[in-house]
Amino acid sequence: MKLTVVKIGGNVIDNPTLCSQFLSDFAQIAGPKILVHGGGKIATQIAEKLGIETVMVEGRRITDQSMLNVVTMVYGGLVNKNLVAQLQKFGTNAIGLTGADGGVILSKKRPVKEIDYGFVGDIERVDAGQIAGMISQGLTPVFAPLTYDLDGNMLNTNADTQAQAVATAMAKEFEVNLVYCFEKKGVLSNPDDDDSVIPQLQPEAYSSYKATGAINKGMIPKLDNAFKALDEGVKQVTICHAKEVLAAVTDGNAGTKLTI
Repeated sequence: MKLTVVKIGGNVIDNPTLCSQFLSDFAQIAGPKILVHGGGKIATQIAEKLGIETVMVEGRRITDQSMLNVVTMVYGGLVNKNLVAQLQKFGTNAIGLTGADGGVILSKKRPVKEIDYGFVGDIERVDAGQIAGMISQGLTPVFAPLTYDLDGNMLNTNADTQAQAVATAMAKEFEVNLVYCFEKKGVLSNPDDDDSVIPQLQPEAYSSYKATGAINKGMIPKLDNAFKALDEGVKQVTICHAKEVLAAVTDGNAGTKLTI
């Protein structure tokens, strides 16, 4: 059976019009599906109102106890439940989850090396059976970028990595199509040209683009996760604009398709 796993980026969540269009299109995807969402800027805005400083290192949020409280409220509550409510409007019976719900995604607190990221989780295990059970009941899981550890902590977790881990776990039972949706048309050969989409990307070409700096910053961990998913049994991975999710799933004629 085919299963579609879609990850939607925070910049799309921050754009109400684009987000609503994406959710409408996502609801039209045939067959079982899973949504994994990023956080967006709302956590930073609410933290500021609460007098909590946001600290970023190399584009990653430092999650101390105060910030953990904020991201748990915002990602697991406000953002997640609004997405679930909108999907109900579009006829998709969604259920909002963090990794702690049903113990579906267990993580380990990231060890301190050069940087102490705080309460950030590196995924250890995904309970594919629990997720498959929800899908068999006609539910569409919607995952916030939060997991948990065996010490009972909630952990802030990278949504790209979470999507890869969920897709890989489900690939043991389903033919999985993983789609990363964000605000660009795909992987670009020229970051300054939104139309320079690379239609197909293999590991060798990826290495070359990284060496020249054409692919850089946040796109690197996204692509690392995408290629890892293919290595570990996911059937297809596409990176595309949120507006093109239906085209990416139905005919594959959108964004950048990864192959190994």
